Amino acid sequence: MSTVCEHMSSSILKALFSSQTRVKLLSTFLLHPEEEFFIRELTRLLNEQINSIRRELENLRRIGLVRARHRNRKKYYRIDEEFPLYPELRSIFAKEIQADSPVVAGIKKLPHVDLIVLAGTFVGTESKVDLLVVGDVKKEMLEALLLQDPRLKNVKYSIFAQGDFLYRLSLKDRFIADIINDPRHLVVHNQISKQMEEARK
Repeated sequence: MSTVCEHMSSSILKALFSSQTRVKLLSTFLLHPEEEFFIRELTRLLNEQINSIRRELENLRRIGLVRARHRNRKKYYRIDEEFPLYPELRSIFAKEIQADSPVVAGIKKLPHVDLIVLAGTFVGTESKVDLLVVGDVKKEMLEALLLQDPRLKNVKYSIFAQGDFLYRLSLKDRFIADIINDPRHLVVHNQISKQMEEARK
């Protein structure tokens, strides 16, 4: 079922935005609203031709979604958070990264992963962490996976052993509850749903 949803999500975005370069740019800007980028940096980051980047940046600037400024003889671009559809677009692309990112797929394949929840940056919410992982997972392995995608370099994460997580869930720990109970957060992998139900009783 999740695979079908992922393909639907990807196809919807491609139907909405005909240019793959534009989709990549939107994803970069919307998921990193605090950052600004110059053209050659974007060509390296997104592996696209400079003319395509320049053309799509101008399209986005013309509709008001992206704004530009000159600094140190370079032209920098960033998302305009005042754009009327900014929250909706950010939410769409936050979910899309979950579907398309090989990093998320890689986390699922790590041994002894019990639960993965995407929050914060991934889904466009304010959260103390962007990624919650439960299981016997090595911090170094998770960080190595996150480093594979430049868009995820600033992701904040928490790793819990299963026992510790379930204990804190049973105590209605505020940190855990805020992540688990927010309907906007995405559970992309769950092997302990029964144990979680028991812990909540």
